[in-house]
Amino acid sequence: MSSVALVSVLGPDRVGLVAAIAEHLFNAGVNLRDTTFAALGSGAEFVALCELPSGMTASEIEAGLNELPELEGAEIRAVPYAFDPDPGATGSITHRITISGGDQLGLVARLAEVFKQYDANIVRLEARKLAEAEGGFYVTRFAVFVPEQQASLCLATVSNTAGTLGLTCEIEESSL
Repeated sequence: MSSVALVSVLGPDRVGLVAAIAEHLFNAGVNLRDTTFAALGSGAEFVALCELPSGMTASEIEAGLNELPELEGAEIRAVPYAFDPDPGATGSITHRITISGGDQLGLVARLAEVFKQYDANIVRLEARKLAEAEGGFYVTRFAVFVPEQQASLCLATVSNTAGTLGLTCEIEESSL
């Protein structure tokens, strides 16, 4: 098996940022596995598990990314990945949940506790406060693994938690 590195880039958001990173990694013969990108205010974060070609090191990937003009001012890190890159059963997504409405301090903490209570695993999480011009709403999206035997109780608790806070909750089963 080829070696796997965790590559992370945190820096100013720019048009073409993902293209520059992905093209560089492709040209180096790197295969992207789990990858995320997010604009975070005026910054951005790119994180990926990368299968490296035989003989290539994480240090070489980091050095190459540091040469890209699009990444000027970014914090770049590439390190060997010490965990199994293949997710177990709890890494699959059974449900996608979107909660929106007014900003609620502690909402993510409350919902994370509900998931924990029902042995559900948060696979992906996105929380974003929209600009006032977009209504100022707070939108939180969870992609979760919920054990089948716990699904109805867990999802009802999530929906009730959102409802008691005056928030909208949309739940859909995932086919992925």
